[in-house]
Amino acid sequence: MPNNAILALQQQRLLLEIEYCAEREAYRRQTESVGLLRKVKRGDAWYPIRGGRSYYNSLNQFVVEVYRTQDTDIEHNFEYGRPVCFFRVGGDGKINYFKQTCTVSYADGDRMVVVVPENGTAAEVQNGENIGVQLFFDETTYRLMFEALDRVMSAKNNRLAYLRDLFYSHAPAGHFTFAPVRFPWLNATQERAVNEVLRAKDVMVVHGPPGTGKTTTLVEAINETLRRESQVLVCAQSNMAVDWISEQLVDRGINVLRIGNPTRVNDKMLSFTYERRFEGHPDYPQLWSIRKAIRELRQQRRRGSDNYHQKMDRLQSRATELELRIQTQLFDEARVIASTLSGSANRLLDGQKYATLFIDEAAQALEAACWIAIRKATRVVLAGDHCQLPPTVKSLPALKGGLGKTLMERIVENKPEVVTLLQVQYRMNERIMRFSSDYFYEGRVESAPQVKYRGILDYDTPMTWVDTAGLDCHEEFVGETFGRINKAEADLTLSTLQAFFLKIGKQRILDEHIDVGVISPYRAQVQHLRRLIAKKEFFKPYRHLISVNTVDGFQGQERDIILISLVRANDEGQIGFLRDLRRMNVAITRARMKLIILGDSQTMTRHPFYRKLYQFITEEDPQGETPAIPAASPANPS
Repeated sequence: MPNNAILALQQQRLLLEIEYCAEREAYRRQTESVGLLRKVKRGDAWYPIRGGRSYYNSLNQFVVEVYRTQDTDIEHNFEYGRPVCFFRVGGDGKINYFKQTCTVSYADGDRMVVVVPENGTAAEVQNGENIGVQLFFDETTYRLMFEALDRVMSAKNNRLAYLRDLFYSHAPAGHFTFAPVRFPWLNATQERAVNEVLRAKDVMVVHGPPGTGKTTTLVEAINETLRRESQVLVCAQSNMAVDWISEQLVDRGINVLRIGNPTRVNDKMLSFTYERRFEGHPDYPQLWSIRKAIRELRQQRRRGSDNYHQKMDRLQSRATELELRIQTQLFDEARVIASTLSGSANRLLDGQKYATLFIDEAAQALEAACWIAIRKATRVVLAGDHCQLPPTVKSLPALKGGLGKTLMERIVENKPEVVTLLQVQYRMNERIMRFSSDYFYEGRVESAPQVKYRGILDYDTPMTWVDTAGLDCHEEFVGETFGRINKAEADLTLSTLQAFFLKIGKQRILDEHIDVGVISPYRAQVQHLRRLIAKKEFFKPYRHLISVNTVDGFQGQERDIILISLVRANDEGQIGFLRDLRRMNVAITRARMKLIILGDSQTMTRHPFYRKLYQFITEEDPQGETPAIPAASPANPS
């Protein structure tokens, strides 16, 4: 009888191929038909750009700096490792793409460093006019996922085959038996989770609902594991998640070596990257001189000269020897190797094996991506929350076929005994937390006493639904990738925030740094809200305290006040991808003290989840919030 695990993985591979073809086709269509302005607005392109200097970085890659000169207020999607291509806009408005694909080394605000081929691309970028850069289709990550699935399916009589068969069966996972270690600074469920990680021989899942200190627990588990092992591998789906866990580990005094560049380019984050450590090594100046000599020798080359080949061989073998020496020392000193899941396939990690792999935000990663890293490990610890954001799957058939089902979900289903739930949350007012706990976590999450009654104003209700039904708030469709916009609801969102700010008082907001998150599931609404806030004089003193983003953009973050603009308002009760309730769980649990939802109750409450949420909020606040434009004139704010 064929192995169930292999059949399921074959199905995964098929679904991944569907997703790959759909995404490649969408990229082709978008490149041909979506206007340049739309790409820039969506954060997928910079145009025009100005070229900066070009040089060889410490990893001996030829790079060019580019600067965005317009639309600098738009959040872009460029980050380390993403493939990009340069283009020139002709006099007729036609876009001509450069032939080579390049790679982002890092992007920092309006400056980006791009790894380019040495054959003139840099010169064209530096000296050309009407040059731009856009994201390219990411072939490499798909190739790595396909290779990982193939390797897992063909594995026989080894650790990888054992883990594969274990994850796809109900067979019990192995564990050690020893008395629990005490961690008085953790709560009881966090302490249990760390002990379960230490006892696990094969696999362990730390399930961390919003605000329960998942990262704190994971850092403790990694720290304690390092008392028993010399080195561990720590991965996550996104660069941002890798940065976050790396930063927490560094703050604990743990030597982290980050493979790849961080999304926030500052000295603290850069200081533990492989690239910065490599160029900071005492032997690096010598290596740099040898590389320079190699480049000069190539330029002076006299064809057929034996002397040239002898010199080149000697220099190259010396350069390789120094590179290996520096690399070996950096890896020997590091206790944690940190990378994205696809980054774990970096050539620097070739042949490396780790007793323990930690995967953070595991519920956001496709199963195939997890297997890229699992190939290097003896046991796996997954941390995350499958009731929050799922992995991104763009093809509907692939999603319906089950591509969105993560390895973490599979293990939670097959092996509930290896799952440990963190049950005390330290973020939200009890009322905000209660709905999420009851609906998503069987009521098992409780509030820590110190946050239970936290609030901003006396006698205020922690949750409010501003009902836009009957207020002439209509949604508009603005294209596939942006989705929808509701301009009247956006105006109402800002006037609601303004009214709340006036109740609190300007001085208190500034003195106590009361921060605000404005969330909308639709990118068009997000950009519209950003423009409105930038224009509105009233919000000028508070702009540094207000962030506006999609649900995905707020993952892992929290704010004192959260406003959610749901956008949808139609006679049919259509709510589109708001049916993905995990997204809504993320949105409502970002708020520490005050949550304000703006939405059309007649549209939204046709869905049972939103009906329950609406009833839960209006039971507590029967009057609801009366939408009103504040009396203070924006030109003369109080």
